[in-house]
Amino acid sequence: MNMTVISHLFARVFFFLALGMLSVAIIETLLNFLDYTILSGVYSAGRLIELSAALLIFVIAILLRQIRDGVSTQSGS
Repeated sequence: MNMTVISHLFARVFFFLALGMLSVAIIETLLNFLDYTILSGVYSAGRLIELSAALLIFVIAILLRQIRDGVSTQSGS
């Protein structure tokens, strides 16, 4: 496998993982208003949002690298 294919795959996986964690955090916040919980104190909703943001920063870095590589190959041709 090519390194660009692997980084593209990791970017997609991390994006959907971050999206899933963000949706769980939103659902947890809404359920906390009704005195329910789905995480039972393992992680708070704020901590899930922080972890989601960390994954999204990694995804943004990978996408910026792909854009840079694409621009450099276009200008080099």
